[in-house]
Amino acid sequence: MVQKHELSPSAPWYRIETEEADWAAVPERDLVQLYSQMQLIRRFEEKILDLEKAGLVHGPAHASIGQEAAAVGAMSILRAGDQINGTHRAHHQVLTKLVNAKTQADFDIRAADFTEPMSDAVYRLMAEIMGLLPGYCEGRGGSMHMRDAASGVAGTSAIVGGNIPHGVGYALADRVLGRDGISVTFFGDGASLQGATYESMNIAAAYKLPVIFFVENNLYAVSTHINDVTAEPRIASRGPMLGFTGIECDGMDVVSVHQAMADARAIIRDGRGPVVVEARCYRHFHQSGGKTGSEFGYRSREEEQDWLKRDPLRLAEQRLAALGILDSAGFAHIDATVSAVVQAAANRLTETVPGSNQPRIPEALWPSPQSVDDGILADPSEMAGLKCREIEDFAEEELVKTRFVTAAGEALSAAMAADPTIIVLGEDVHRLRGGVSGFTRSALEQFPGRVLAMPIAENGFTGVALGAALRGLRPVVEIMFGDFCLVAADQIGNGIAKVRHMFGSGFPVPVVLRVRVSPHTGYGSQHSGDPSALFRLFPGWHIVSPTNPFDYVGLLNTALKSNDPVAIIEHVEFYQREGLVPRDERDYCIPLGKAKIVRSGSACTVLATSAMVPIALKVAEETGIDAEIIDMRSIGQLTTDWPLVLQSVAKTNRVIIAEQVSSGFTLGRHWIAEIQSRAFDDLDHEILHVTGSLSAPVVSAVLNKAALGSADKLRDAMELITENA
Repeated sequence: MVQKHELSPSAPWYRIETEEADWAAVPERDLVQLYSQMQLIRRFEEKILDLEKAGLVHGPAHASIGQEAAAVGAMSILRAGDQINGTHRAHHQVLTKLVNAKTQADFDIRAADFTEPMSDAVYRLMAEIMGLLPGYCEGRGGSMHMRDAASGVAGTSAIVGGNIPHGVGYALADRVLGRDGISVTFFGDGASLQGATYESMNIAAAYKLPVIFFVENNLYAVSTHINDVTAEPRIASRGPMLGFTGIECDGMDVVSVHQAMADARAIIRDGRGPVVVEARCYRHFHQSGGKTGSEFGYRSREEEQDWLKRDPLRLAEQRLAALGILDSAGFAHIDATVSAVVQAAANRLTETVPGSNQPRIPEALWPSPQSVDDGILADPSEMAGLKCREIEDFAEEELVKTRFVTAAGEALSAAMAADPTIIVLGEDVHRLRGGVSGFTRSALEQFPGRVLAMPIAENGFTGVALGAALRGLRPVVEIMFGDFCLVAADQIGNGIAKVRHMFGSGFPVPVVLRVRVSPHTGYGSQHSGDPSALFRLFPGWHIVSPTNPFDYVGLLNTALKSNDPVAIIEHVEFYQREGLVPRDERDYCIPLGKAKIVRSGSACTVLATSAMVPIALKVAEETGIDAEIIDMRSIGQLTTDWPLVLQSVAKTNRVIIAEQVSSGFTLGRHWIAEIQSRAFDDLDHEILHVTGSLSAPVVSAVLNKAALGSADKLRDAMELITENA
C-alpha cells in the first residue's frame, strides 16, 4: 500500500507575539526613542501630503502612514554601516535611517532638541521628495528613488521587486570584502510575488548571505488584496520554502518588529543564512495621496476603522502610558519637537506668493535645466592615466599568436590577480573547465572563491551584480546567450543603466556584462540574437564588440577599470580564431569610444560591427573596391566615435553600415539618422544598410544563413554604391 509521509520545511518558520511585559523589558529611553521616531514619520508624511495637495510635489506621494512601527522596529537593530534599500513606499524607512545616522547614542528627545545634522536629514529628504537641488539626489530621484551612501541608504527603486536583488548584492559585497554588516531589503506584499524576489532569495540562501528580506504585508498591492492573487498569503513561508528562516510579526507593534529583527540578526550572526521577516501591517491611505482606500471602493470603512484601532502610535501610547514612561505632557512635548523640525524643513523649502497665502517653491532651489544630462556616464577624466596601446605600437617580434578565448581568459585572471574586488557571476562558470565557452578557466584555477555559480535566473543575478557594484565590488557577469539579456532587461535598463544618473552621479557602477552571441550556430530564434541595440537604447551603458584577441584584452582591461557599466558583446565565431597579442604585456588598455580604421580607402566608408568586420575586409579584397572599413568596436549611444566616422565620410562621400543581426534589431537605424544630421552635405549617395532579414534566425541551416547579414549582401551594396562614383 502507498504510504504518505508528512514533510516539513528544513528551516524554522514562526510568529512572534508580544505583550506588555515584553515592552517593559525594553530600556525606557529606547522605547521613547522608538515612539518619537514613529511620531516623526507620521508628521513628516502628513506634511508631504499637504505639500502634494498644494501642487509642490511633482509626482506621486506614497505615504506610509500606518506602517511606522515596521520601519522603526526594523531600523532599531541596524548599525550605521548596515545597508538598506526599499521600493516606491520608502519614506519611513529612509527617514529613520538618515536621522539615525546623525543621532548621538545618548540622545534623549525628552531632554534635547534635534541637532543640526538630524534636522538637516529631514530637510534634505523633504527636498528630494519635492525634486529640489538640496535633496540627497539633487532632485533627480524624488519620492521613489532615494540614496545616501554615507547613511547606509544604498538606493531605493520604484520597480516593484527591482530592489531586492540589489540587497543581496550588498550582502555579497560584505561577504567578499570581509565586512561585518547586514543588508535589509524592504518590499511589500505585491513584490513578494515577483520572480526577481524568489531568484534573489534563492541566491542569498545558496550562499548564506547576511541579508534580511523585510516584507511589509499591508494586504494590498494598490487595490488588489493578497488573497486574490496567491493561495499562500503567509509571506514568511517563502523563507522556509527556500531553506532559510521565516519570521512573522505584528507590524503595528514596534516591539514585536524589534524582536523579530533581533532574532534575524542573531540568526545571521550564527551563520545560518538570510532571514525573511514579514510584518503584518496596514497603510491607512490609498496607494498614493491622502485619500483612503474606501473612497476608491476596494476597502470598507469598517475594515479601515478596525485597523485604526491598532494604529502603531496609538498602541505605543497605550503601552508607554501603562508603563508610566510618558504622560500626556510627555507625548505633547515629543509631538511638538518633531512637528517643529518638520515644519522648519518645509519653511526652508517654500515661500509665500506675494499678495496671497499660497506656498510656492523658491526659484533658487530648482536644479539647473542645463544639468539634465550630467552624470549619465563618468567624467572622462576618471580614465586619465591609463596605458593605452594599439597593436601598431608593438614590434612584430613582441607579438605572439593566441586563440581569442585563451587571451580573453588570461586577461580576466590577470585582472583578478591585480584587483581583489573583481568577481565573476554566471551560469556554469564554475564547471566545464571554465564555463560553456572556457572563458573562466584560468580565473577558476586561480580564484575559485571568486567565480560564483548562479542559478538560471538572469534578472536576479544581474541585479545582484548591481548591488555588489554599489558596495565596492567589480562584478563580471556572463550572459550565456544574447537573447537572455531580454530576461534580465529590467536590471539592465531600469537598474544598471539609470542608477548613476538617477541618484545624482558621483559614485561608481562598475558592472561588466559579458554577452555571448552565436547567430550562426543553429540554436534558433531564442538563442541567436545580438542585443547590442538593446544596450544602445540606454545611454548609461558603454558597449564594446571586439573582433580580435588584441582588442578584446585592451577593451576588457579598460572595462574593468571603468566606473561605468560596460557590455562586452562576444561573437562566438571569434573564440577559436587566433590573433596577435603582446607576448609580455597584457595590461594595456584601449579607450572606450574609439573606433578603428582596419582598411584605408576612398571609394566608400563601411561601418562594420562584430562578424561583419572580417567579412567586409574579405569582400573588399575580392571585389577590388577601395573601401575604407571601420571596425566600430565601441558602440554605446554616447561613445560612438563620430569624429573618426565623419572624417571618413568627408573623404569617401558614401556610407554602408554592415551588421549581421536581424534588420529590426540594429544599431544602423540610429547611425543613419546621426550621419544624415551630422554629415548630410558630404553624402553623394543614400546610406546603404546591410543587415539580416526581418526574422530572427531559425534552426534550418538554409534559413539560418538567409536570416543573417552576409558577404553576398555586403558585396551587392558595395558594388551598388560605387558603380557611378
